[in-house]
Amino acid sequence: MTNTELTLRYGCNPQQKPARVLAKTGELPFQVLNGAPGYINLLDALNSWQLVKELKAVLKLPAAASFKHVSPAGAAVGLPLSEELKKAYDVDDLELSPLASAYARARGADRLASFGDWAALSDIVDVPTARLLNREVSDGVIAPGYEPEALAILQKKQKGRYIILQIDPNYEPADVEQREVFGVTFEQKRNTSIPSPDWFATVPTTNTDLPEAAQRDLLISLIALKYTQSNSVCFAVDGQCIGIGAGQQSRIQCTRLAASKAAIWYLRLHPRISELRWKAGIKRQDRVNAIDLYLRDDVAPIELEQWAENFEEVPQRLTAEEKQEWLKTLTGVALGSDAFFPFRDSIDCAAMYGVKYVAQPGGSLRDDNVIQACNDYGMAMAFTGVRLFHH
Repeated sequence: MTNTELTLRYGCNPQQKPARVLAKTGELPFQVLNGAPGYINLLDALNSWQLVKELKAVLKLPAAASFKHVSPAGAAVGLPLSEELKKAYDVDDLELSPLASAYARARGADRLASFGDWAALSDIVDVPTARLLNREVSDGVIAPGYEPEALAILQKKQKGRYIILQIDPNYEPADVEQREVFGVTFEQKRNTSIPSPDWFATVPTTNTDLPEAAQRDLLISLIALKYTQSNSVCFAVDGQCIGIGAGQQSRIQCTRLAASKAAIWYLRLHPRISELRWKAGIKRQDRVNAIDLYLRDDVAPIELEQWAENFEEVPQRLTAEEKQEWLKTLTGVALGSDAFFPFRDSIDCAAMYGVKYVAQPGGSLRDDNVIQACNDYGMAMAFTGVRLFHH
């Protein structure tokens, strides 16, 4: 039996029937090992796989992504986690392989957005990674393979409905790609530009120092942006994305959104979070939601009433001053942008959230203003010369 076509229940919405995916030449590059993937599942799967494949190829480390609605909520490589990160990501009770560490980081970037995610993994899934996936609310996973015990664990998830895809790691699509919109066929060369340290050769700022860790984090941000709906900006540090602003019409909106997510990520490491006393039986995602409400400023009174029910003793929320003092200790953050900054406002915003390193294409009429902004804050900024729009 050939693997050339897969019939789906429906397209993006239940009223969009019939729906299918098919290989125009040859076979589909993936096999369904379990479950029944939908249209959006497969969009997430194929985009997220490309992201982790490139991260692994460029950085030579296991990589993972947590995808929602055709953009990453998080992406990371498999560096060891500190005890603080393990606790913040709620994985301090698990054995973590390098691949499991990568997914814990990717999932931990934005735990609110990652609820019901699609997971992409660069390597053969081992048992520690399967055990981590098994207890998170997730729709499916794509990977180049699965250890037998790992596959058995995942096949029991969601009462046997968890979607498991195995991708051919050697598959390469044609150089020219097509899509159809409103009966019109679009055709373009596939974006085969892969970020590398060579992209950081042009550094027009006074500070030209881009240490190895900064280059790694800039590469993570740029590869993530390559598969993020544009406009987009990504904050990264310590081998992982910590805030992605996707699909905004204005560059400053992208930056503010990414910055707000990075702030929540870092505030979750505040010592007061580990001191929260939960009522017995509070589920993992309910704790995630409650911590988000604990840290946010734009919370309705009714939400606070419901929030208080999670705790044995209602905690005192962090004040604005306490948050600002904690955020001042966030340093060494890398910022990637999929297109140039038209104004200095994004740099001014980024400076409040620990950004020290920037990579963007350059080419704005106001590049001099953006360079000056970076100089004002002592940032090092590289002009990559490559735009990474993804639509």
